[in-house]
Formats: sequence, structure tokens, C-alpha cells
Amino acid sequence: MARRHGDTHRLIRWLWTSRRLDARLARVALLPAAALWRLGMDVRALAFRRGWRASRPLPLPSVAVGNLTVGGSGKTPIAAWIARHYASRGRRPGILLRGYGADEVLVHRHDVPEAVVVADPDRLAGALQAVSGGADVLVLDDAYQRLDVLRDLNVLVISAETTLAVRWPLPAGPWREGWEAIARADVVVVTRKRASAETAASLAADIAGRTPVPVVIVHLGLHHLEGMLSGVRREVESLRGERVVAATAIADPDAFVAQVKRTGAQVQVATWRDHYDFRDEDVAWLARAARKADHVVLTAKDAVKLRDRWPASAPEPLVAILNVRFETGGDAFMAALDALAPPVRHT
Repeated sequence: MARRHGDTHRLIRWLWTSRRLDARLARVALLPAAALWRLGMDVRALAFRRGWRASRPLPLPSVAVGNLTVGGSGKTPIAAWIARHYASRGRRPGILLRGYGADEVLVHRHDVPEAVVVADPDRLAGALQAVSGGADVLVLDDAYQRLDVLRDLNVLVISAETTLAVRWPLPAGPWREGWEAIARADVVVVTRKRASAETAASLAADIAGRTPVPVVIVHLGLHHLEGMLSGVRREVESLRGERVVAATAIADPDAFVAQVKRTGAQVQVATWRDHYDFRDEDVAWLARAARKADHVVLTAKDAVKLRDRWPASAPEPLVAILNVRFETGGDAFMAALDALAPPVRHT
């Protein structure tokens, strides 16, 4: 029952990771475009360094979270974790997003209800909206390349899964910027989903040789499942032997599918392109799949788009809840966050 609609990730994976001759030739054909991309990014960065383009200050202490590659690094879970960290210490975080893809806005509002979530391509305008909403610290999601605003702490997220990809600029490879951009980071977070701990540790060691800042390793693993409508918790082990449809519209569906398969379930796959706006016929298809299989399992990013549209007659899907677990460097990361915006003690 595998179903792939408008999904280009398999083509992209072939282009960016395959060592076959046809993939190599395709990358070579894209080298002129990649060179133009790299030149454009280098000139842009130079313009901000030299002051030819202005970087505007933000009105509150700010943490920017982003990556060097396109999609699937785990920057949104890390940004949400940072916001929850501040909320747990008495702060009112404002989460700023670029405004592309309503799913990420809904995910943040669901996962961090204490936060003021603002979607605006103008990050300064978004910051002012967050201030008016009562925020006292800012978390900028997907903002490592946003050089037009000054931030106090730059958190660079690099996925261990990117070790499989060629280190070529877009579109020949997945890299928005080269590794020299690590120099702008105050903290580097290496995430892993399906990559091994050894792969993540090797990547972290490589990065640590390039920068003096803390390098953290985080495992984004499947922690438990929740009913999409009821919120009832189920343990991961309950899927063992069950017939499951893993359905998603995210940038890296392979990692999600691999996590579901590790539960021991019999998994069939349904994927759509990243940020896909599910149509009525897609919802109907998923509802039929839920009736035929034991469960449909979704990511949190997909569940927020389907929760209000799910047919009452269909069994509710299960939502895969990820756990942000620090394997190394967690204390240094939290110390950097608290140094920027110390905990608030309410009396």
C-alpha cells in the first residue's frame, strides 16, 4: 500500500547521496548552478560582515536556531525544546518563524502553549509582535542564515544523517552554506535520528576540531505515541507485530519510517512532499487506511494539520512523540541558555 504523492525526496536522496555514475553525472551537470549559489551566499555574508548591509538589533535576548543544510536536521524540535526550557524557568518565550508552512506554527503552539508564536518573514516585526504579546526572550526557528537581525546566541544544528550526503552546495548537494559558516555558531548541536551513536560522535569530533564552542549531541528518538484526538498515551512497544501505516509529509520521511520500523511493527509507507497541505481526498485515503490497518502513525508536524479534519467514524491515528535526549554536552548547552536569560523566580 505504499503511496507517494508529489514526493521528491527519493529523487533528492538519489542525487545527494548516491555514488552511482548517473547520480555523479547529474551532480556535475548542476555544478554551475551550485557555484552561483555558493557565490551568492559568500557575497551576502561578506556584505553583512563589512557593514554594506545592516543587521538590526532585536528588542529581547534572542537565540537563533538553524542549520547548514536544507530540511530534516531537527531544528524545529530543538527550537521547541529551547522554548520549553525557558518556560520551565519562569520565562515567556516568543518563537519567531519565517511564515512558510503553517504546520510548524501549529506544532509550536501545540508543543509550547506558554509561548507567543509569531510567523512573519520580517523577524524584527515578528519580535515586536512577540514583545506586545508578553514575551521576554526570543527563539528564532530556522534563522541561522538570517544575518539581517542580530542575535545573542547562535545555535547551529547539524544532522548526523548528512554524513551520507555529498558536501556540495545547492542544488548539487544539500548545503546552504559551507563548513566555514560554523564560525558564526556559539553552540553546535549534532542531532541523530536513525544514525548510530558512533556516527554522531565522529561528526561531533570533526566539528570540535573546527570551532572552540561547545558541541552537543542529541538523540531525537521515538519516545512514545499519543492518540491524535484523545491524547491517550501508548508505549512504543505496543506496536510490535501490528499492521501500521507510517504516513508523513516532512523533509526526511526516511528517518521517521525507520523509527516506526524499529518498534517491530509491520510498516507500510505513505509520504507526501514537505509542508504538504492535505486535501480532502488525502484525508479520506488516510481514514480508509486507518480502518484497514491496526494503526496509522503520523508525525506531530502532520497531526496538527489533520486533527480538526479527521472523520469521527475512523479510528484515530497515533502521533509519534520524539524525545530530545542529550547524549553529550547538555549541561553546557543549558548553561549558555541560562546565561543569556536567567531563570525568573516568582514570589
